[in-house]
Amino acid sequence: MRIFASGSSNAQPGRGLGWVRALAVVLLTLSASSRAAESFDQAAALAKLREKIAGSETKPAGEVFENIELLKRMPAERLLRMMEMGFAKSLGVKCDHCHDPDNWASDKKTEKKVARQMFRMVGEINGNQLKKIEGLQSKDPVVNCTTCHRGEKKPATELK
Repeated sequence: MRIFASGSSNAQPGRGLGWVRALAVVLLTLSASSRAAESFDQAAALAKLREKIAGSETKPAGEVFENIELLKRMPAERLLRMMEMGFAKSLGVKCDHCHDPDNWASDKKTEKKVARQMFRMVGEINGNQLKKIEGLQSKDPVVNCTTCHRGEKKPATELK
């Protein structure tokens, strides 16, 4: 009995194992992308960005960086800190989760698009929805990424 044969007793060598090869390619690809993610040096990348914007730290981010859709008027250095301390830590990720470090302005990653939409959602909740809730025990209630994500990529949707 052949365990990995195609099911035919007259299978030719190399035939019927296409799925094994395909699986090997997938596993190697996943392994390579995992190693790439692990090898991303966020501290070095941020240092390089800070070096690049030296002298422009207080200028609006929209004037300093390419493809800024939100927070265009925020000072460039503050935007970097917000991305590092707010977004990255809140989701337990590094910059390369949303950004292509070889092309920071690129929109090719879905995660970057989702982050923008989620940021708009948080703005709507903080700017409009929380004000409508009667009886909140806070003068200025706010939500942020950490409220739901709790340091994880996927928002917490159930209690453990």
